[in-house]
Amino acid sequence: MSYCAAIETMQPEARKDLHKRYHDHHYGFPIHDDNELFGRLIMEINQAGLSWETILKKEESFRAAYNNFNIAAIAAYTEADRERLLNDAGIIRNRLKVNAAIENAKTIQQLQKEFGSFEKWLEHHHPKTKEEWVKLFKKTFRFTGGEIVGEFLMSIGYLPGAHTESCLVHQKAVKAGALWAKK
Repeated sequence: MSYCAAIETMQPEARKDLHKRYHDHHYGFPIHDDNELFGRLIMEINQAGLSWETILKKEESFRAAYNNFNIAAIAAYTEADRERLLNDAGIIRNRLKVNAAIENAKTIQQLQKEFGSFEKWLEHHHPKTKEEWVKLFKKTFRFTGGEIVGEFLMSIGYLPGAHTESCLVHQKAVKAGALWAKK
């Protein structure tokens, strides 16, 4: 079932509204800010094994805990920061996911040096199939399997499938510049 169809069947209204805001204004739309791209990757990594609703409810806590997803700040985290994150009840307290965020920030800094930005690194490798992206991400980043990579790239407009063609948001994502739509 697509994300579009899933939110239409959700109840109660509060849950539907939480997903609807994400669906209508964020899911499948390009992101041009490296820190926000990294933030989406952190959230997708943290969703592994959990519901997306859990992650959406914790987004503000993630932003606060991870310096508003500032790549340079996270790359400089110390062992004390790692422990702070592991003790923060507002986020997902999983050592592998916390370590992945810190190490992936360092990796993105290297990509920024080489390509100018994380976004330019992504653009450099576009287009790829999901399988090719997964292979590249597994080679480049920590804690990035098929579901994480697929959802991350779909959520930022690099892979198709975020919205069905009958979804009212589909054309908005295309007009916003979703790269999967550019042939």
